Amino acid sequence: MSALRINVILFGIGNVGSALINQVLESQQFFQEKRNIDLRFPIITNSTLAFFEKEGVKNVWEANFDQLAIPFTVSDIIEFAKNQGLENIIAVDATSSSELVKQYIPLIQNGFNIVAANPNANILHIDFYKEIRRNLKKYDKTFLYETNIEAGIPVLQIISDLYYSGERITKIRGVFSDSLSYILNRFSSEDLPFSTILKDAEKTGLLKTDFRDELSGIGVAKKLLVLARELGKNAEFLDIKINSLLYNDLDGAHLKSKFHYDAAVLDKYLEIAKVTLVKNEVLRYIGEISIPEDKLEVKLVSEPINSAIGKLKGSETVFEIYTQSRGNVPLVVHGNNSGKKTEIIARGILTDILKVAEKIKIKETIWL
Repeated sequence: MSALRINVILFGIGNVGSALINQVLESQQFFQEKRNIDLRFPIITNSTLAFFEKEGVKNVWEANFDQLAIPFTVSDIIEFAKNQGLENIIAVDATSSSELVKQYIPLIQNGFNIVAANPNANILHIDFYKEIRRNLKKYDKTFLYETNIEAGIPVLQIISDLYYSGERITKIRGVFSDSLSYILNRFSSEDLPFSTILKDAEKTGLLKTDFRDELSGIGVAKKLLVLARELGKNAEFLDIKINSLLYNDLDGAHLKSKFHYDAAVLDKYLEIAKVTLVKNEVLRYIGEISIPEDKLEVKLVSEPINSAIGKLKGSETVFEIYTQSRGNVPLVVHGNNSGKKTEIIARGILTDILKVAEKIKIKETIWL
């Protein structure tokens, strides 16, 4: 039996998108031999231009894109897919665009499955969130987004398996940000100003130059909202209480605010929090969902040094999942993105692509 061709329409050829293409090209023969799947990229785009596969053009994607890419709309992509008779299509969103997610529903309605590293579709208004799911069900399509939470480990898969098995999840808490994990792990164990460690994190590439989303808690809150909705909560960003490292008791109403900080003030605030710790406790910045209390919160906490959260090293992340049957003993899921983050995210996207491909294979078998 010939390998099942999967057509991947890639939106975004920045660092992550480029790494994804290269990973597929490197492993293409393996996927064909071991999984009977042939992954191809008939269309790749950046924010304004798209390369549409042409007969007789050698598969050297970077040169092809530079020489042959043209302006496009999503409608152009849908039309091309129809005209070329493309089947088994997966649209991959490797962008951070808030506009592209608005095209998910038309894509689904025209036969596209979706894999997204972009979290925006899952944090917009709950009505849009539900409308995507209604269309997925109606058109029998799949939408996966494991890298919205953690690139290296299947947190969403674990939570989904528990939830749909009927297990009652009562709480999720943990350190969701690798950059804030690194910063607070060092700050708790080293005699250095907080702002000095921030600069080190920026130099290592763990923290972007504009790191206000992280320090304000918005980055953690976005992940918290995705998790809450996976558990069936009709939560909105405004429902999350965010205790920012920049300002106290920041809430979702400030999502679009301009954040500024004074390094001296920030150092003083964190130093006070550090010196008031009891023995054998450390500072951690966590996200927490409590289902019985209907509470979503992002906050700075003190944790016992021997707890799962307290024992974190480097840029490790951790998720504690509490369930009714396990009581006070959580399922603990550790993440470690200490390698090349871009490569890890791309590999996470590829894992989701292969999961969708396997679903398509099963449907093909049933139809046959």
